[in-house]
Amino acid sequence: MELKDRIKLARKRAGLSQTGAAEKANVDQATISNLERGKHLGSTHLLKIADALGVSYRWLSEGVGEMQEGTRDNLGEYHVNTAPAAQPLRYFSYPVVSEVNAGLFADCVVPYPAGMEERHETTDYKAQGQAFWLEVTGDSMTAPTGVRPSIPEGTLVLVDTGKEALPGNLVVAQLDESNQATFKKLVVDGGQKYLKPLNPAYPLIPINGNCRIIGVAVKAQMNL
Repeated sequence: MELKDRIKLARKRAGLSQTGAAEKANVDQATISNLERGKHLGSTHLLKIADALGVSYRWLSEGVGEMQEGTRDNLGEYHVNTAPAAQPLRYFSYPVVSEVNAGLFADCVVPYPAGMEERHETTDYKAQGQAFWLEVTGDSMTAPTGVRPSIPEGTLVLVDTGKEALPGNLVVAQLDESNQATFKKLVVDGGQKYLKPLNPAYPLIPINGNCRIIGVAVKAQMNL
């Protein structure tokens, strides 16, 4: 495995996009991109990147040893001042599903419905129930400029089916008359529940027993 492959693997296991990894390591996004394309930019960058991704510097730079041995502990020979070793992070892998397949999670009794194991993304979030990533389509969850949260098309949203849905949560739900799941904000007004798009150009969807909440969105990421 080459350096570029180890960096990409570590970033994916950390559940970070190139931009997210760059921000965490305090380097330019182009640095991560160039390294993943095989352009070696020097050990100074690798030290920061290894630290940010929670992996061993020696493993990242040389392919030696375990991937996660406590990053800071392994930087002693490179830093004058060292900090105690960080505890290795645990990572969990969940499938990426379509809006149609997301509906199957409400009733499935096996770990994952058949045909959903082809693509996975990793994260440090440990789900309370079964979980999956849903890729957002359309602009109904894109909020106006400056308003947060905003979930644009192409974002991967991690959905935990074991988490209780409360007003104000972003949820994945399925209406009785639809064979597809929908991603919206759960709101309550005067005792009436609604599924609310973050984009005000789209209407509220009233729900009265004609909808099942599949899960609650707990994390969002966008891969470049």
